[in-house]
Amino acid sequence: MSISEQRPGSFAIAEDGVDPALVPNRVLWTGARMPAIGLGTFGSDRFSGEQIAEAVLGAAAVGYRHFDCARVYGNERLIGASLETIQAGGIRREDVWVTSKLWNDKHAPADVIPTFKESLADLRLEYLDLYLIHWPFPNHHAPGVDVTSRAPNARPYIHEEFMATWREMEKLVDVGLVRHIGTSNMSVAKLKLLLRDARIKPACNEMELHPCFQQPEMFKFVMDAGIVPIGFAPIGSPTRPDRDKTPDDAVDIEDPAIVAIAKRLGVHPATVCVKWAVQRGQVPIPFSIYRNEYLSNLRSTVMAPLTDEEMAAVAAADRNSRLIKGQVFLWKEGQTWEDLWDLDGVIAR
Repeated sequence: MSISEQRPGSFAIAEDGVDPALVPNRVLWTGARMPAIGLGTFGSDRFSGEQIAEAVLGAAAVGYRHFDCARVYGNERLIGASLETIQAGGIRREDVWVTSKLWNDKHAPADVIPTFKESLADLRLEYLDLYLIHWPFPNHHAPGVDVTSRAPNARPYIHEEFMATWREMEKLVDVGLVRHIGTSNMSVAKLKLLLRDARIKPACNEMELHPCFQQPEMFKFVMDAGIVPIGFAPIGSPTRPDRDKTPDDAVDIEDPAIVAIAKRLGVHPATVCVKWAVQRGQVPIPFSIYRNEYLSNLRSTVMAPLTDEEMAAVAAADRNSRLIKGQVFLWKEGQTWEDLWDLDGVIAR
């Protein structure tokens, strides 16, 4: 019987999986523990929702207990059926970490809570562990557009508007619908303002993190602030949408230092990227629908540590190569993607 054919109550744990109790955790400022690796679920440009929902079941069967979702991925209803099967099969809700995210076109205060409840219903849960503001810009774009697309009503980050959205996120914590709230795709400059004005501090910040894009300043800032960094694209996102690919992009799994470590360990270079991420202190959320890949990623968390020399070699692999540049969120003609990231420490207007 395949995983997709299992009925509630028959969910089985794979013998070749990893004991979830052995997977490292990250302790949030609330004292809650988050598994130090999650399964990403953004793959709608290349894979069907059914394939991704199947991967959630397969990942749970080999030991994953952390699933990173988002409304805009368009697959939460299918993933919800998988989460229901997982729980019906004996995995306790409190042992599973589920994240979702608020998309850009729902930043208006009146939209935040209703949109959250739609995700909660689709995921078939009574609460979420973490809810993030997906991007700090309220600039929506249609699925599948290229990087030259601009929303006609797009506008820059306006802190007062962002805080109005954040206040609604805080209300979700107040009523117990979500345990933690956080941010994604932020800059140091924007986070400083949020930390100054928030009643409930963000527990996590999701950001692009991989060996060729380590964001040392941002990484240190969130760690020093007691915010857990969640790293998307931890192996360089080889299946990211074609629109996000440019000729100068670094390829992490081809970096000589990473290839050399992989050869010593007898593993794929992707495994080294994930191991490095966990050992560095971030929470990688690699995506794959293939069992051998997501199982290898999970196994990396319980491997022997990389040596100090190897960690230093991976640190030296940083090329400052941002892969997800976010051009579609720009708000006026003639801008470059750098305006989204406040590289000079000043929020672009």
